[in-house]
Amino acid sequence: MALDASPVLLSLAPLLVGRARRGVVGSSRYAKTLRESVRQAAADVQQRAVFILGEPGLEKDNIAALIHFGSPQRKELMLRLDAALTKADGSDLLQPLEASDGRSLIQLVGDGSLLIDQVDRAPETLKHLLLELLDGHHGFRGRLFFTSETVCPDIVQRCSLIRVPPLRVRRKDLGEWLRYGIRLRSRKLGWHKAPGVSEAVIKRLQAYDFPSNIRELETLIDRALQQINQQDGSTFPELIPEDVFWTPPRQQRYRFDIWRWKPQLREWMRAPLLWNTLLFGLVSWLFVLANLWLWLGPQDRAHNGALNLFWAWWWPLILLGYPLVGRLWCSFCPFMVWGEISQRLVRALGWQPARWPRGESDRWASPLLAAGFALILLWEEVWNLQNTAWLSSCLLLLITAGAVIGSLFFEKRFWCRYLCPVGGMNGLFAKLSILELRAEVGTCSGSCNSYSCFKGGPADGEGMATEGCPLGTHPAHLKDNRNCVLCMTCAQACPHRSVQLALRPPAADIQREMQLPYGEPALLLVLAGDVCLHQANRLLGWIPGTPESLLDGPLLPRLLLSISALSIPALLYGLASMAFSRERIRRTLYGLLPLVWALLLARHLPLGMSEAGQLFPVSLAPMDWSWSQTLPTWSADSHVIAFCQSTFVLLGWGASVALLRRQLANHRTAWMGASGLALVLALAGRWLVAA
Repeated sequence: MALDASPVLLSLAPLLVGRARRGVVGSSRYAKTLRESVRQAAADVQQRAVFILGEPGLEKDNIAALIHFGSPQRKELMLRLDAALTKADGSDLLQPLEASDGRSLIQLVGDGSLLIDQVDRAPETLKHLLLELLDGHHGFRGRLFFTSETVCPDIVQRCSLIRVPPLRVRRKDLGEWLRYGIRLRSRKLGWHKAPGVSEAVIKRLQAYDFPSNIRELETLIDRALQQINQQDGSTFPELIPEDVFWTPPRQQRYRFDIWRWKPQLREWMRAPLLWNTLLFGLVSWLFVLANLWLWLGPQDRAHNGALNLFWAWWWPLILLGYPLVGRLWCSFCPFMVWGEISQRLVRALGWQPARWPRGESDRWASPLLAAGFALILLWEEVWNLQNTAWLSSCLLLLITAGAVIGSLFFEKRFWCRYLCPVGGMNGLFAKLSILELRAEVGTCSGSCNSYSCFKGGPADGEGMATEGCPLGTHPAHLKDNRNCVLCMTCAQACPHRSVQLALRPPAADIQREMQLPYGEPALLLVLAGDVCLHQANRLLGWIPGTPESLLDGPLLPRLLLSISALSIPALLYGLASMAFSRERIRRTLYGLLPLVWALLLARHLPLGMSEAGQLFPVSLAPMDWSWSQTLPTWSADSHVIAFCQSTFVLLGWGASVALLRRQLANHRTAWMGASGLALVLALAGRWLVAA
C-alpha cells in the first residue's frame, strides 16, 4: 500500500525500519548457514512468516530487515513493534491511528512486513491476536517476522524458523567482526583509514564467551577506540594495542578490600606529595650518592657500605618482597626516576617523546629483555661484580641509561614495561603476590568515558590531574600483576572510586585459562639458569679443561663455562618440548615459578644473612675509627642459614605442586609427573645453593 500522506508517515516514523544495518559477517559454517537461511527466506514466494530465535544481543531484528529488504517487497513498508511494550488487548495494532483516515496499523502495513520483537515477552492475549494475524484475520495481508530468545510453540510451528548462533560458537568469525566494527567506528571518528587488530588480540578475545554477543562486542570496540589517545582525528595507530580491549574478568573470589576496611589509607596512599617527595626528593639523590660511594670508596664488599647494600640487602629483600607487594619496587625505582626527570626536562625544552610503537611489542622486546638479563648474570659472575664496586655502579648506570634513552624517545615508561631486565623479573614474580590493584569493570564501563586513569587528563571530581598509567594499562584490563607497579596513578585519577587495593590468595594470577605472555618463559629459564651459573664449576667441573673458578684463568674458557651452565634449564626445556605438548610444557614451567623464586632466594640468602648485619662497621671501615668496631653487628650461623634455605625451597616446592595441579587439572598423570619433576628440581637446587 502506497502511503503518500506525510502526516501518516510522520506518525509511523518511530516504528519504521529504514534499512538493514549490516549483512551476516563471517566465513564460518555457522555464518554461511545463516546467510543461506536469509537468502531462502527472502526468496520465498509464499512470504511465509519467519520466527528468528537467538540469544540476547544477536541483532535478530537486523536479520528480519535483511530478509525484507532482500525480498520482492523491499519497496513496501517494514514496521517494528516491541511485544513487551505493546498493549495486551492489541489495540496498538487494531485501533485506527490519528491522521490515518481511520486505518489501523495492520492496514497501513499493507503488503509490507510487520516485525514483532521479543514475542516471548508478549502477554498471552496479545499472542492470541498474533496467531489470528498468522491465519490472515483482521484484514492483514502482509508478512510477519517474530524475534524471540525462547521458543513459542504455538507461533513457531506456523513459521519458518531461523536460529541465529551466538558468538561463542562462531569464534572463527570474531576477527572479521572486529575488523568490520573497527572500520565502521573509524569512519564515524573521521579517520581516513581504519587501524588494524593483531592476531594476539583476536585469540585472547576468542577465549571470552561474549554473553551479550554482538551488542557487547560493539561496546568493546567503541570503548577500545575511545581509549586510544588521539591528538586529532587525522592520526590513528597502525595497530590497535591489546591493552584497550578489555573484557570482564572471571569472578574474583577470596578478596579483601583494604581501602574499604581503612578508607583513610586510600587517601594517604594516593597523595601526590608523598610520591613526589619520595621519588624526586629522596630516591633520585640517594641513587646519585650511592654511585659516588661505589666509584670513590673502597672497591671490595668488606669495606664499601654501598656494595653491601646492593648485594647483601637489595637482592634478598626484593626477592622476599615479591609474594607480599609484587612489583612495588618499580614504583620508586631510581632508574626510572631519572628517566622521568630526563623526560620532563626535554619536554620543557620543546622535545616531545613519540608515542609507543603499539601492537605486539612483546614479540621483539621480550627476547631482548631475556638476553639482557642473561648478559647481566654472565657479567656478574665472570667479572665478580659482587666484590667490585665500580663495576656494580656501571651495571646500575647502564640500566639507568636505558631508562633515560627510552624516556627520551617514547612517552611514559616504555623501557620499564618492555625492556628493563629488572622490571621483567619484577613483573614475572609479581604474579605470586598476595596484593593486587584492580578496577571494577562495571563502574568503569557504566560511569566513565574519560579513561583518565589510562590516558591521563585534568582533575575530575575527586580524581586528580595525572598523565595516566606510566605503563599504559587500564586497571580494569589487568589480568595479572605483570604490568602494575602499584604507583597509585590510576587511584589518583579515578573520580568514581573504581580502583581497589585488595589482598588475595598467593599466585592468584596463575590460572589454567590465563594467557601466556609471549617471550616470558625465556626470562623464567634465564632466572632458573642463574642458580646453575652460580655453581657452574660444581655442575660442569667434570668437563676436561674446565677452570677451577669463574674468576681464574683465561676469559674465553670461563665465559664458555658460564654460558653452558646458564643454558642448562633452556636445554632441558627444549628437550621436553620435543617430547611432549609445547603448551603443556609451558604451563608446567609457570607452575614451577614458586620453586624458581625459592631457589633464587636460597641462593642469595647466605650473602644477606651473613653480611647484611655488618653494614655499619663496613661503611665506616675506611675511616679507621677505633670505636666503629663497637657498632652493633649481626651474622647468622651457617646452620641457621641452611635451615632457612631448606624452608624456602620446601615452601616453593609445595606451592609449585599446588600450581601444577591448577594448571594441569584435566591431566592427572601429567600433574603427577610434573610434581615428581618439581621434587627432583627442588632437591637438585637445594644441593646447588648449599655449596
